[in-house]
Amino acid sequence: MTAAFRAEMAKQVRRPRTYIALGITIALPVIIAIALHANPPRGRDEGDSLLRLATQTGLIVPAATLRFMSRFFLIVIVALFAGDAVASEATWGTLRYLLIRPVGRGRLLAAKLGAAALFALLATVLIAVAGLVAGTAAFGWEPLSIPFFVQQGTRRLVEHLLLATGYVAWSMAAIVAFGFMLSTMVYTPAGAIFGAVGLGVVSEILDSITAIGSIRYGFPTHYIDSWDSLYFRGHASADMARGALLQVAYVVVFCAFAAWWFRRKDILS
Repeated sequence: MTAAFRAEMAKQVRRPRTYIALGITIALPVIIAIALHANPPRGRDEGDSLLRLATQTGLIVPAATLRFMSRFFLIVIVALFAGDAVASEATWGTLRYLLIRPVGRGRLLAAKLGAAALFALLATVLIAVAGLVAGTAAFGWEPLSIPFFVQQGTRRLVEHLLLATGYVAWSMAAIVAFGFMLSTMVYTPAGAIFGAVGLGVVSEILDSITAIGSIRYGFPTHYIDSWDSLYFRGHASADMARGALLQVAYVVVFCAFAAWWFRRKDILS
């Protein structure tokens, strides 16, 4: 499987859309940092927001960009990598030739899923790193100290950034798994990509409807912002654990169905 994974990574690296997608993850945090520096948020309504805190120290800027981009842009980017994984091979007519090699369907799926997951993680990390570099340049490397609200040293802020980045990346797992599942079922990448993006968008829309009640707790994006307790409370919350476990359930179901479907798929059709 190592050889198949290396081949898949090399294939992804050669595609221009990979650089375009990852370039967006770098450009947007820089734009956000510049906008915050040029026009910092004002008003009491934004006193507790990450954007407001970001003007106090550059160490908060990556957190603000993670929260902003994880609500839509990051969903689109991870859906792009996941939805394109298998369906693109079917579109090009190369899927049957891949399986002629001494590589089983299970190993091929594992390699493609691993590559999609790695690029999804890379996209999340690039958002945090770009936000950190741009934020430090704009607002400096300072501790966060707001009387009667929150006080955190630079070391604690870096630790929280690492944890927040990992949590946001894992919060994309359901989107990645769903897009990958669709990629094994359809013959065009667009269908799988739009389907994965649709899952994220519909989940966020339904989650905002409080009348649905406790059903909202099962939506894949319900706990996506729960990591902000690291900055407002100074510690991880129970919702972060619930959100991490929820992603496990979605990944197991979607990946199991993807494997079951692909093993029975007629690749000659």
